This record gives sequence, C-alpha cells and structure tokens, in this order.
Amino acid sequence: MQLEHDFFPFLERLAAASAAAILPHFRTDHAVESKLAGGFDPVTIADRAGEAAMRALINETYPDHGILGEEYGLERTDAEHVWVLDPIDGTRAFITGLPTWGTLIGLKTAGRPCLGMMVQPYVGERYCGDTQSAWYKGPLGERRLTARPCRALKDAVVLTTSPRILQEVEREAYDRLEAQARLARYGTDCYAYCMVAAGHADLVVETGLQPYDVVALAPIVEGAGGVMTTWTGGSPVDGGRIVASGDPHLHDIVLTELSRVPV
Repeated sequence: MQLEHDFFPFLERLAAASAAAILPHFRTDHAVESKLAGGFDPVTIADRAGEAAMRALINETYPDHGILGEEYGLERTDAEHVWVLDPIDGTRAFITGLPTWGTLIGLKTAGRPCLGMMVQPYVGERYCGDTQSAWYKGPLGERRLTARPCRALKDAVVLTTSPRILQEVEREAYDRLEAQARLARYGTDCYAYCMVAAGHADLVVETGLQPYDVVALAPIVEGAGGVMTTWTGGSPVDGGRIVASGDPHLHDIVLTELSRVPV
C-alpha cells in the first residue's frame, strides 16, 4: 500500500495481532455478556482478547504512546501519539455470525486523527488511510480508494447501523434525509464508512458514537476525498453525532438539515 505514514508498518502488525486473537472465536459457541444492567450492549472474549493483544504490542514497542480502547479504557492519553482501538466494531454482527464487523485501529497525533485502518480478517479485507490517501487490500487485490461524486441527496445511497438507536428529534431528521435519498441500508457498522471511501455509497448518518468508533475511520474517509464531521460540522474526534459524505457538496447539503437538530 502506498501510505507514507511512519507508523503504517506498525499498524499492519497491530492488525495481524488482533486478527490472530479474534478469529478463533468467530462463529463458535462462545459466551456473550452485556455491559449494561438495564439493556443489551454485548461483549465477548474475542473483544477482550483482540484489544489485549494490541495493547501488549503497543506497550512493548512504544511504551511512551497512549492508548484509548473500548474494553480496557485509558493509558497515557496526554501523550503526543495515542492509539485508539475498537477490537470488534459491530459486536452484534459478530455474535450472529455476520461478517460485517471489523477491527478499528486509529492513531491520534497532537489530538488529531492521522492514521486509521479497518480490518475484517474473516473476509480478508483491510481499508486504511492517512487523511491524504486511502487504500484497500483484500480478495479483490490492492487499489486506491476514491469516494464518488454525488451532488444531490436524491441520488445518494445512505447507510446507518440502525435508525432505532436515534433519539426522537434525531430520528425525525434522519427520516427526512432518507425519504429524499435513492437508497438506504442498515446494519453496516464500520463497513458503512469504508463503503463511502470506496465509492459504493455516498452518506453515513449516525449518533451516540465514541472516539474508538470514529478515530480510525476519519483518515480513511478523508484520504479517499470524503468529509467526516459531527452533525454541526465539527471535528469527529470525540464521537457523538457523526456524518460522513463522499462528496463535499453533498456534505454541505446534509449539514444544513442536521445542524438544526437540538443538541
């Protein structure tokens, strides 16, 4: 892959370590726990094993770097370089045997997302970006990612994990967008952003996201020529309400609608 970032070779090592820890548990009879007492937020041994493997490699290789992970929290997050990890983005897909989950590995430097990869080891796909370029490697070979032009909402393919997780005012805004779009698809998790970067879809609209859900994906979307912000146009680095568009003109149209939603 043609990424020039200094930490890209190490990103590949993290991807291999997480895959080795996670894949033995996919489509097996493993226990599923919930992180919520009053709801269902699943976590498995695979989530924990994947993040533990990446953390161990980071701490061994770059002991002065910080880590922010979904399963094991924070380490040295005041460091210049902070790795942001989601071992299985799409655990609900993972526990139901669907290969639409992925491992997210992102790097923040001086507080800004600068490098990211989405790894789907079962399918054998990797999407990576450094904000200036983005690449795919997998069964279809290796190629540069380029988001496609789409200047009108009526021509757009919009993706979201599930409209049911949106709050009422958020759902109303999303429904208005979906009603104008050409096509909508659900259940995509991290793959949605990679499909925008690859030029197969045009728009992702989500909410309630954490930093580990987005830091790896922003450099991929931006590296493919797309835009990824909050619903009000701010940096996506802290998560929250997120919109990603392949075409900057489409992004401006969508922000006009979404920015009206009360905070």
